[in-house]
Amino acid sequence: MKKIFFHKSIYMLSDSLVQILSILGTYLLLRLFDLSYNPNFLPMATILGIVLGVSGQILLVYDRVRTGARRTILLLSLLALLPANAVNLGLCWLVFRSVSWQFWVLYVPVQAVLQCAARFTETRALLDIGKDEYVGQKIRAAIVGAGVAGEMVAMEMTQDHSSCQYYPIFLVDDNPKKWNTRVCGVPVWGAVQDLPELCRRHEIRTILLAIPSATDEQRRRIMNFCSATGCEVREIPNFSQLLFQEKGIAAASRPINIEELLGRPVVTFDNAELDRMIRGKVCLVTGGGGSIGSELCRQIAKYGPARLIILDIYENNAYDIQQELWMEYGRTLPLDIIIASVRDYHKMNAVFAKYRPQVVFHAAAHKHVPLMETVPEEAVKNNVLGTFHTASLAEFYKAEIFVLISTDKAVNPTNVMGATKRCCEMVVQYMAQQAKYTRFTAVRFGNVLGSNGSVIPLFRRQIESGRPVTVTHKDIIRYFMTIPEAVSLVLQAGAMAAGGEIFVLDMGEPVRIVTLAENLIRQYGKEPYKDVPILFVGLRPGEKLYEELLMAEEGLRSTCHSKIFIGRQIDVQGDAFVRQLRRLKEAAMRDDSEATVQLLEELVPTFRHQTPDNQS
Repeated sequence: MKKIFFHKSIYMLSDSLVQILSILGTYLLLRLFDLSYNPNFLPMATILGIVLGVSGQILLVYDRVRTGARRTILLLSLLALLPANAVNLGLCWLVFRSVSWQFWVLYVPVQAVLQCAARFTETRALLDIGKDEYVGQKIRAAIVGAGVAGEMVAMEMTQDHSSCQYYPIFLVDDNPKKWNTRVCGVPVWGAVQDLPELCRRHEIRTILLAIPSATDEQRRRIMNFCSATGCEVREIPNFSQLLFQEKGIAAASRPINIEELLGRPVVTFDNAELDRMIRGKVCLVTGGGGSIGSELCRQIAKYGPARLIILDIYENNAYDIQQELWMEYGRTLPLDIIIASVRDYHKMNAVFAKYRPQVVFHAAAHKHVPLMETVPEEAVKNNVLGTFHTASLAEFYKAEIFVLISTDKAVNPTNVMGATKRCCEMVVQYMAQQAKYTRFTAVRFGNVLGSNGSVIPLFRRQIESGRPVTVTHKDIIRYFMTIPEAVSLVLQAGAMAAGGEIFVLDMGEPVRIVTLAENLIRQYGKEPYKDVPILFVGLRPGEKLYEELLMAEEGLRSTCHSKIFIGRQIDVQGDAFVRQLRRLKEAAMRDDSEATVQLLEELVPTFRHQTPDNQS
């Protein structure tokens, strides 16, 4: 605070001195050129008081901008003088009932010249004050981007020695014209591709991305070079926030979003159809407190449902999303929280009978692969029977749409969880064949970044606690998407559904889990294998090296959305399927794990159970 007060004092003294010198200089020029202007002391003192008061107040408007680039300071300070002089001229006319055009014609350019000189002098002086004292205590940083944003960051970091924890050693920019120049005294030493070598040579610890306008493709390219440095990577706010940043630009920088680790553009959707599907409708979300379910509730709430019903067995998660939505929308959002299990048919029947939901999103499921291997009967009770209960009630109570949240692990499953989710898809396809009132569809996607139980939260906990990061296999790959992407696909599928489809997102290239771990470690400013060990602990029961998104017999056809595809509907033999499902239910209800797995293999022809004994 003392340093900030010192800087502001310098600015105030500088502004006052400029106004005094401008007035005195103008009077001196008038006398030298003998322009028949003979002022006396009283008007001169009055004008001086008016100018100091008005100009000082108006110049305070852009006071915060002075932490920006010098060219920005110069431009805005000159622009600020225009309204200041307009007000000054008006007040002088009110006081004297006449004004000297000779005085003002000379005063404005004199003031502009002195203002420019003061700005360059004061910023250069403040850059040097205390520099040697603080640089050694700072985090050595590199700035990516030598544009306006980069200049503003460099100015703040070099000027405010006491409160900013970073000190810029160099900048990089892909524009060759900026190489070997200086920005606020900081050298520009090359292009983004030079980052790994420059950071190693100059012992850089943090990289600040000052390119708010970069495209997704440009950001991915830059992140590839940043990842090779082993430095912590942070980004500054967008340009519109820079001028009004309370705590300083560098201090407001944030870690790179987890979406940056995807290595592909985040998929977005047209929401026009979603509004028609949801607005004014009663919507039910089962598993509404989970990662996917809660995001579904957030996005549904934006479209103005007649009522949103959140059903979950875990009251803490349900409470959290309830409070979040109330904080966002107040009690204007018709919201009901129901603590119940989709296993309980009678309770689910009571819910459907009371609320008559028109749109049902079924997200409730057990999804942890290793845990479900030990209790396959519980996976069947919750996933398969819960889906059958909810889907049957949706048709009975004439819901318009039923959307199942499925997974890529349902494709040629090797574990119990994947097999039960394939059963859920078969339930949806069976219901679609029988339905008279409800459109049934399933949405299949890969792993969700940052969801409960996903690898990212686990890796973060391991890194932050100083433990090694554990990866099951060096070659394991997965398809990933963000939670908003996954939910957007679910909503879009509901809007597009005709009945019986399995919607699949084109998720681009799969991601190696070890690469994901390495990039995340580098985000923390640490070096993989050196600062943070990566241990390969072996595949878990039921886990395979790669996941598939479509079964071979399903085929694939495109939709109106370039990133959404539909698998060909496979007919489910109704009577035989129901008989097998009844036998599976009986085995699960008597907690017969062995019989449950055996019946799953009969029900799902593509299920090849992978156990520790037969795991490759």
